Amino acid sequence: MRVFLTAFFAITLSACSTLADRTSDALHAPGVQGVRWGLVVMTMDGRELIAIRPDERFTPASNTKIFTAAAAFHRLGDMTQPDPSMGTSVRVVPRDGKAPDLVLIGGGDAMLIDAADCERDCLSTLADMVVANGVTRINDVIGDDRLYPDQPWAQGWSWEDLVTRSGAATSALTVNSNEVGLVVKPGATLGAPADVTWRDMDVLGGVYPYGLQSDVLTVATVDDDEDLVGVERLGASSTVRVYGRVAIGAALRTIPVAVTSPAEAAARRFEYLLRERGVTIEGAVMTAHRPVELADDPELRGGALASFPRREGTEIARLLPPPLIEDVALIMKQSQNLHAELLLRRLGLVEGGGSIEDGLAIIEQMLTDVGVDRAGWDLSDGSGMSIYNRVTPRTVARLLHWISRQGWAETFRTTLSVGGVDGTLRRRFAGTPLEARVFAKTGTLNGVNALSGFMLTKSGRMLIFSAFANDRPSKAGSAIAAMDAALVQISETN
Repeated sequence: MRVFLTAFFAITLSACSTLADRTSDALHAPGVQGVRWGLVVMTMDGRELIAIRPDERFTPASNTKIFTAAAAFHRLGDMTQPDPSMGTSVRVVPRDGKAPDLVLIGGGDAMLIDAADCERDCLSTLADMVVANGVTRINDVIGDDRLYPDQPWAQGWSWEDLVTRSGAATSALTVNSNEVGLVVKPGATLGAPADVTWRDMDVLGGVYPYGLQSDVLTVATVDDDEDLVGVERLGASSTVRVYGRVAIGAALRTIPVAVTSPAEAAARRFEYLLRERGVTIEGAVMTAHRPVELADDPELRGGALASFPRREGTEIARLLPPPLIEDVALIMKQSQNLHAELLLRRLGLVEGGGSIEDGLAIIEQMLTDVGVDRAGWDLSDGSGMSIYNRVTPRTVARLLHWISRQGWAETFRTTLSVGGVDGTLRRRFAGTPLEARVFAKTGTLNGVNALSGFMLTKSGRMLIFSAFANDRPSKAGSAIAAMDAALVQISETN
């Protein structure tokens, strides 16, 4: 019997080794030389089938959102019901000898919209409520985002991303995901300048959101015109420059541009809506921020929480935001960075003052419960934009294994993108054996690709996996193709 068992274990280990070797060969396909790969695949009972560099630290990119979303499920309670405390509100503050001020107060709601076709959670609804309360004349309109300390970006974000949707500034007072839009239309003739204008909804009373410099030319054809129009912010100025080329006859394209001061942008939009409704505004658009304090860091505050703002005046309007689970699904399926950062700050209110550091402390408490090695992770934000984030494949796989044993596990899985079906995986795995059978979170930065989640194999069993490609040379081929091919191969042999 002892001889039989010894032979059985030798065969089993040999099979696992063969599977790992085949997977390693697939990952090191021609064209991706220089990529540093990490991969852990485990069964739903936690048994590892493949471990390639399992304890090396990798930049996770948007796989960071797995940590943020899991902590939200773990600590924020029932997210299927609306939370009135997150609703954007309006207060009237009396002023001696003047008309009252109107304060637009952000509650951390990421879903607030100002658009003509808005049906719920609309800034225009707040304006209607103000008028319905008999307000006809006010002094200043104040955008107040003091619920969270003034931390628009986390440490380690790349400056070139800050003008794009990916790097939108974080604020408790957020409207339209803190974006405005540039519309690019090719010129009528070859060599003519393209027609570049701000989107109509972002031009308020004839006032443009930023200055605009366009250096986009019309050409005959381009191989991939999505990649041939760039946007930059000119130094510390309020001018946005658009450059590149666009094919003649190409369809209109709208390019999102991040706003630099979300609370001010929201207050200006609100002022415009009020004027449209006949409210007289005698003052100016102002903002109220909460400066960062040492007490915003739980390791430095010495037991004293950061000071919260005292709310003056009388509340006359408040919106009821959508259930938070809808935003979590958006964060995970569409990899929405700003919304992930707002969710991290919402976590920061559980035991602190809503700072980045307070939110990360909640994630650390969760990972202590999971039981992962502390050397297996370091996070600086909630979205994955920071180049300082590091995780190991084994840490992510063990977190996913822990998630799978929670009461909310199935709901969590529904927030993940489905291969070949939706979200950031809608174009991946289509036509392969993993189409509609892989449920995962993507991650992409320069030189970084990541994918972690669950996959249903050919034999019908579910596996947990966490795959990372880091340090991809700029001239190397797609790491995504090699990663996906390896996962398909694993699914076919398990």
